Amino acid sequence: MSSAPPASGHRPDRPTLTLLAACLGFVVVILDVSIVNMATKALAGDFGGSVSGLEWVINGYTLTFAAFLLTAGAMGDRFHPGRIFVAGFGLFAAASLACGAAPSLGVLVAARIAQGVGAALIVPSSLSLVNAGFPDPARRARAISLWAAAGGLALALGPVVGGLLVDGLGWRSVFYVNVPLAAVGILLARTDARPAPAPVRTASRRSLDLPGQLFAVVALGALTAAAVEANSRGLTSATVLGCAALFAVALAGFAVAERRGTDPMLPPRLFRDRTFTAAALVGALLNFAFYGLVFVCGIFFQQAWGYSPTAAGLAFLPMTAAVMAANLASGPLVRRHGARPVLVAGNLLAAVGYLAAAPAVGAHSYAAVAAQFVVAGAGLGLVVPAMTNAMLGAADPAHAGVASGVLNASRQVGGLLGVAVMGLLVGDGAPGRLVPGLRAALLWAGGALAVGALLSAVGVRVTARTAATAPAEARRAPVPVR
Repeated sequence: MSSAPPASGHRPDRPTLTLLAACLGFVVVILDVSIVNMATKALAGDFGGSVSGLEWVINGYTLTFAAFLLTAGAMGDRFHPGRIFVAGFGLFAAASLACGAAPSLGVLVAARIAQGVGAALIVPSSLSLVNAGFPDPARRARAISLWAAAGGLALALGPVVGGLLVDGLGWRSVFYVNVPLAAVGILLARTDARPAPAPVRTASRRSLDLPGQLFAVVALGALTAAAVEANSRGLTSATVLGCAALFAVALAGFAVAERRGTDPMLPPRLFRDRTFTAAALVGALLNFAFYGLVFVCGIFFQQAWGYSPTAAGLAFLPMTAAVMAANLASGPLVRRHGARPVLVAGNLLAAVGYLAAAPAVGAHSYAAVAAQFVVAGAGLGLVVPAMTNAMLGAADPAHAGVASGVLNASRQVGGLLGVAVMGLLVGDGAPGRLVPGLRAALLWAGGALAVGALLSAVGVRVTARTAATAPAEARRAPVPVR
């Protein structure tokens, strides 16, 4: 048999390696969120940081992750996702080394900001690689479910691994662990994520929207500063009000830039599809609930219940294991019933779990809390693959990178607000505020997910096309979006 490439110029691909590389990229990014939450008490001990300072360690990463996702998606469409994927992994590894060696909280936050840029380059390009590597609709849907399940695995292992590392090797090790994972990811990507043939590259060539990117960074930075600093300065302080005003101005500037731009990073036409819009909003609400609670529960388990970092990490395992299991079940359910019923059921199940956990917090009964967290985790796990499938099916196939960027940006903005708002509820982390603060956070999370269920019911069309049903031919007929 000849080993020469086909006459079309396409090299033989190995989709399994593509999927492994993409999944590892998603794992590293998600792992870095959940693993760092177990280091907050150790960080406070070393650097003397307040709850606001700890929020910046989490949200500094989330800020740049969210702000650069859309540009990263456009860069993948322009330069090919494989190249962007490798560049993102390289930056992420370098920033992780800087985090681990940080001599102060300020340096750590700066390195976390650089990490967020690397994460932004990794995630949309990883999903684009999966989308392109599996042209058959059924195989593509299964691959997306596995990609989402990889994130669930990272969520399940992150707190446990983080607790073990902090107890055994210190908090710096939670950053150093990213370096070997990034090296493996780069090796896999360079093996299989090859440059696209020239005709495909030219067809999807897009310019970069620098004004839109600038407004996005300013808007999200101001929003983050307002939300985080409200904890220490108060909602009516000049700093918080000034940041809120800057956010409003930058957001208006972003809207004008995207409407008038010749090649916007966030094409307004995408939001004409109600399924696309609903999926983006559901993603924001889901991460608001989940990441906000991971942050405050990590503090609660260690400071209110006296758990060690390892025990606190293990306390999350039932919920995150349920997320992973439900991720795997979601794909077949979407193929059989469509995205809408799975989204509605998942959001409602998660809302019930969080709301039911609120009364158990003050009883010091881990079993009672864990049982409800399993219910919540199962609901969250059903939502993520269904939401991803619905959004990719609703978007123009030529802009899979941008669609992935929109989804992940909306989720990161939700997570950013969740950490800030729920951090505000627990205040300075004093024992007397932790129990009522966590109860309030659970109620906020349950309410956000109930809204997500309503949005899914009225926003996602019953006949909405998903990645499981989108015809493969559509992927070969890109239509420009303006």
